[in-house]
Amino acid sequence: MTGTFINAGAIIVGSTAGILLNARLPRRVTDIVFQGLGLFTLYVGFSMAFRTSHMLLMIFSIVLGSILGELMGLESGMERVSEKLKTRLKSSNEKFTEGMITAFLLYCMGSMTILGAFEEGLGGEPNLLLAKSVLDGFSSVALASALGLGVLFSVIPLLIYQGGLTLLAAQLQDLLTEVVVDELSAVGGLLLIGLGINILEIRRLRIMNMLPALVIIVVLTLIFV
Repeated sequence: MTGTFINAGAIIVGSTAGILLNARLPRRVTDIVFQGLGLFTLYVGFSMAFRTSHMLLMIFSIVLGSILGELMGLESGMERVSEKLKTRLKSSNEKFTEGMITAFLLYCMGSMTILGAFEEGLGGEPNLLLAKSVLDGFSSVALASALGLGVLFSVIPLLIYQGGLTLLAAQLQDLLTEVVVDELSAVGGLLLIGLGINILEIRRLRIMNMLPALVIIVVLTLIFV
């Protein structure tokens, strides 16, 4: 899991730099950075979503996943965990929870996460994860400057998710074919579009409750494609 640990380290370094930078920036600069991040998130989301070749499967997965996530209360659960962490750290950052969730979704929704975890988990050099570490490190500077300490603590769910994929790579390699990865990335792109809408404060979407769609799209693609 060397690649994942390096990835987490890059995010920690970048986030720390962003937090220090935030203390020196006027509010209007932080706000425009926040808006820029929202636009960039929309761009990434749309570019990923257009990778789908099976739009009906995408629709069913996002609808069924949203219903399942809502019934499970994923977002409220994540918020409770984040608030407890915020209380323990005695942080006054109002965007702690938003920063943690936003950063995690941005860092983990792309195919680079899946393919990089598989590359290392199957015994190869973690080249993709090292490249991802550079990208995540720089983006975490901007994220943390706008959203604060929560971005740094997004490494916790990242380690669980990305590290878990690495450890399970041998068992999952036959399931996550190129077609499945493309459809999975496309649904992840939809979630990032929703995240961009949240960042830009157009409307509040419960993106965490839509995460089960990532599992459902894998199942539907394996069955019908």
